[in-house]
Amino acid sequence: MTRYLRQIPGLLASVGLVAAVSVILDGIRPTPGLPLIVMMHLFLIGALAYGIGWAAGLAAALAAAVLIDLLFIGPRFTFAITQTEEAMLLILFLGLSLVSVPLLGRAQSTLREARDRQRELTHLYELITALAGQRRESAIARTLAGHLREAIQAQAVEVVIQPNPKREAVIACTPEDAAPASRPDAVIPLMTPRGLLGEIHLWHNPAAPLSVSGEQLTRAAAGQAALAIERVALAEAETRAQVLEESDRMKTVLLSSVSHELRTPLATIKAAVSSLRSGAVSWDAAARHELLAAVEEETDHLNQLVGNLLEMSRIEAGALKPQRQWNMLADIVNQALRRLQRASANHHFEIDVSEDLPLVPVDDAQISQVLINLIGNSLKYAPPDTCIAIGAQVKSEQWLLVRVANQGPQVPAEDIARIFDKFHRVTAADRVTGAGLGLSICKGIIEAHGGRIWAENLPASDRFTFAFYFTLPLTLNGARGPRLPHETL
Repeated sequence: MTRYLRQIPGLLASVGLVAAVSVILDGIRPTPGLPLIVMMHLFLIGALAYGIGWAAGLAAALAAAVLIDLLFIGPRFTFAITQTEEAMLLILFLGLSLVSVPLLGRAQSTLREARDRQRELTHLYELITALAGQRRESAIARTLAGHLREAIQAQAVEVVIQPNPKREAVIACTPEDAAPASRPDAVIPLMTPRGLLGEIHLWHNPAAPLSVSGEQLTRAAAGQAALAIERVALAEAETRAQVLEESDRMKTVLLSSVSHELRTPLATIKAAVSSLRSGAVSWDAAARHELLAAVEEETDHLNQLVGNLLEMSRIEAGALKPQRQWNMLADIVNQALRRLQRASANHHFEIDVSEDLPLVPVDDAQISQVLINLIGNSLKYAPPDTCIAIGAQVKSEQWLLVRVANQGPQVPAEDIARIFDKFHRVTAADRVTGAGLGLSICKGIIEAHGGRIWAENLPASDRFTFAFYFTLPLTLNGARGPRLPHETL
């Protein structure tokens, strides 16, 4: 009923236009001949049928027939027709009008439908293109709501996405963040073979109610959005599967590495303690001291291994919070060397860390751990009786650069970037011990201090072959530390 009521203004306008043309033609003197008048009315009716619709054309044709009979066929202002030719001409006019009006109206309707279909396909293509780049359900909801409201000229559109009832629904509404208080005029489900993933709530614009083509466009858009949601869910599932697979692989590597690392020191400790307790051998003081030293060294090794595991768990959990205070780097280097005194007995050291360097705002225990791990890595790979160099210099007003260099084998270029990854080994991996966590822990500690760490193969002109570099900040909260006497600038 509403559809027909919307056509009334067009019908009245058509009839009024025909009447106006008829009055104008009647006022022309001399009056045009009847055939010309009929042709002019027929052209006008065709234009109205094509431009407005077949109903308007039909109304105009009937009105034109009446006006032609009243104004242009004598006797005037009567429906009487005295001449056969005039009667035949009026009948021909009506016949042509009744035949051409539906054809022209259908052509106009077909053209309108083609334009609507083109517009719908354009909106659908734009929506598909926009959804293709979305990786989150919230972005899909916002994109769908915005495109639909623009495409169907709705008062408001709300998109609710909830693939899992146990999860909170993702809701997007346009033009505002809150949907109208009234119930939606239409609810379109977001369906896939998995089931219901959400709904589209539509509030129609009173000036432009939802048409059949608009509803079809909405359902097509809902189908594309459902596929996008499904794609996001599959991508998330794939990511979770990859994370679980990588986690399982890392656990396997960790267990294998740690079990191997634990077995060697435990075997040494067990053998030394058993020998001391057996009483089968009379150990002199020197031998007993050597066995106890071996127990102490392997215990330190175990303690370092456990400490590395705990430190890595803190780094991965984001719980590594350096307790930064002003420290002398020379003191931290000496502390690290004292802890490695027994392990480094077969190597030489060159220390170029001046006590006149500026104070650094660092956690001394953590930076000491970094130095221990870097020096320990050099001890593993550098041949015995070679030198390990530790140096530091002020790089700028903001940074201090530290270098730990050794004379071990160079690392292949393709492995340099991965040298700080967990469990990653490159050179002589089958002949060294360790869980493969030390360098990764160094990276986590240095980055927690705001610095950067990297490794380089040194040129042939350098006496050393490989070096680790890292930077430490010289400022804390934008301020430099207290100056020392004769501090190096």
